[in-house]
Amino acid sequence: MTHFVSTQWLADHLDDDNVTIVDGTWHMPNAGRDARSEFEQSHIPGAIYFDIDAVADTSRDLPHMLPDAATFGAMAGALGISSSATMVVYDEYGLFSAPRVWWTFKAMGAREVKILDGGGPKWRDEGRPLEAGWSRAPAATFDARLAEGAVSDFAAVLEASRTGDAQILDARPAARFTGDAAEPRPGLASGHIPGSRSLPFMEVIADGHIKSEADLRALIADAGIDPQKPVITSCGSGVTAAVLNLALDMIGAPRVSLYDGAWAEWGARADAPVEKGEAR
Repeated sequence: MTHFVSTQWLADHLDDDNVTIVDGTWHMPNAGRDARSEFEQSHIPGAIYFDIDAVADTSRDLPHMLPDAATFGAMAGALGISSSATMVVYDEYGLFSAPRVWWTFKAMGAREVKILDGGGPKWRDEGRPLEAGWSRAPAATFDARLAEGAVSDFAAVLEASRTGDAQILDARPAARFTGDAAEPRPGLASGHIPGSRSLPFMEVIADGHIKSEADLRALIADAGIDPQKPVITSCGSGVTAAVLNLALDMIGAPRVSLYDGAWAEWGARADAPVEKGEAR
């Protein structure tokens, strides 16, 4: 299964009617940057900006939670994104938030979703065309159906933590996992879900590209994860966990879900047990 397309492939298919380019750039809340404004200033020609904070269940006090399938389908269709199109997702870091958008569309039943290898930085470094302004596409039909097992909620993660029926893999930096560093979102406990393992998402990325499948297998094994058994990924708010979903999918892991509430939910709940220190 090919998860990526090259910048040359995208340049050759910029005008294809069935190729939809999606800019999934998202910045951490403390980054002091505005992805929407940056998109309006400059983006790959024809790209549609996908705001994970807006295409979300805004009724919940948690960041960018997946909405229900009907709501997602209506929102994606209004943006001009069809579930039958070939989607190419990128971000302006190289590989950071694009996997979250890739995972979202896959979870919601998109036919074909690829990630641009090297993302916006590689496209720009190669001197390829850019455009300014706000891209608008005709409304489309997105037939959204949430894939079974794509998402884990608090109860499922708590059960996995207690029983070990599913492995929990945390994408946050190691110091946040151990509790030695404070969370960037105020009011959250420090530490990790009991029984979870640590694989910081940056360890599976090199210079804006995902590492080789051999490297990914080694890193996942070193984290104490058996990819043939169920895995639940987690992180700070459900964004970088998707980088691990991508890595696991690339090595053929058959049963991987994402804890959408992530530490933003777990670390705020008085009834959520928390451990500190290294994984045992």
